[in-house]
Parts: sequence; structure tokens; C-alpha cells
Amino acid sequence: LRLAAEAGDPEAQFYLAEELRLANQFITKEAQSWYEKSAEQGDFYSMIRLGRSKKDLCATLKNCPDGKRTPSGWLKHAQDLAKPKAEQGDAEAMFIMYEVTSNKDWLEKSAEHDHAIAQYWMAIGIRQGEGFFLPWKRDNIVGEWLRKSAENGYPKAMMEYAVFLYENGGDLSDVRKWIKKSAEAGLEDGVSSYGAYLAHAPSRFDFPYDVAKGYGITSLLSDLDGGGGNVQSYL
Repeated sequence: LRLAAEAGDPEAQFYLAEELRLANQFITKEAQSWYEKSAEQGDFYSMIRLGRSKKDLCATLKNCPDGKRTPSGWLKHAQDLAKPKAEQGDAEAMFIMYEVTSNKDWLEKSAEHDHAIAQYWMAIGIRQGEGFFLPWKRDNIVGEWLRKSAENGYPKAMMEYAVFLYENGGDLSDVRKWIKKSAEAGLEDGVSSYGAYLAHAPSRFDFPYDVAKGYGITSLLSDLDGGGGNVQSYL
């Protein structure tokens, strides 16, 4: 990761900064430097992290490193770069616009343009009571957004959709499929659930009883070492 970051890859620089921040529980000077290197190459997630540094533990400890821009400056920079792309139909740019402005219209537009993370958050928001829907339609709409997000590859949505199907009388074969897919995608909850259902509670979803495979899969959690997310997992 460090080699890729030092070679100039902005995504690697973001992830390295995240590793340093999480290891120290706040944005250190080195983490700040990598976020800035990444942000200067156009990485929106680094800009957002820098823009939210006032909410970081370093702000509480009063030891946030000086940056090349103020937090609000980074958020404005992200918005200035994302808005033209969003207006041209870029789904990820629409999601970035939602993140920096909190305007739900951008979230909905991003979801409608098949951005998996936006689709997931549409489902969560509606499930929590946002919008005006008839009670029996709300669940259907939540399920539809979760399905789209899962099919578009978002691991959290895969697990949430599996739970949704189970709670709403869905086919158990589909429930098993999405639990397994979430585990294959590296989602920590998916890995732990899949391993547990194989080894300890196979009858719940009619998984085949396989202790060796169940414990083997569970052992992979130690390799994940807190990972299992994706580029937007911190949002």
C-alpha cells in the first residue's frame, strides 16, 4: 500500500491515510500529508475526509495538523469539481454533491443513475421514515433500493437485502445467495455470518452443515484485521 502511495496512486494514498488515521484514532501529520497528496490529484474521498477534520478526534485533542486548505476550503473544492460532472450525469459526482451539501435531491439523482452506495442510503433513509409512502409501499420501496444496491455490488446492501428477504418471506435460496455474496465481497458481518451459519446454525437458512468450512471462513476475519469495507465505507 505504501509503495503504491509513494508511486503516486491517489486511491492508495487515501487508503494509506485511512490506515494511519485509524491506527492512531485521529488524523496525524503523516495521514494529513497523504490525504492532501490524494486530494490534490482529485480524490473526492480525501477531500471529504479533510473537510470533516473538525469532527475528528484531533480537533478535540487540539492537535490537528495545519493543512494546505481549511476544512471548509476542501469541501468547497470538492463541490466545485464535482458539480459540473454531476450536472453532466456522473452518478458518483452526484453522490459527492450529496455528501458535501446534504441535499437529498443529489442522493436520489445518484441512486437513480445506479450508484450503489446512494441506492443503499436511499433504502436506509426511507426505512427510517423519510418521504411520504403508504405503510405497505414503504417496505417494497426499501427492498427495491436494497436489491438494486446489492446487484450493483455494494457489500453492505447485500447483507441488508438478505435480512430484508428473510423478514419478508423471501426465498431462502436468495437469502443464502446474498449472505454468501456479502462474505465473498469481504464484508466483515457477511464473513462472520456465513461462517457461523455453516458451522453453528445451518438450519436457520438451510445452509449445508460444514464445520471445517465454517471455521475456516471465520478464521479469515483475523486476516481482514478491521477491513472488509470499500472506498466509501467510512461515509
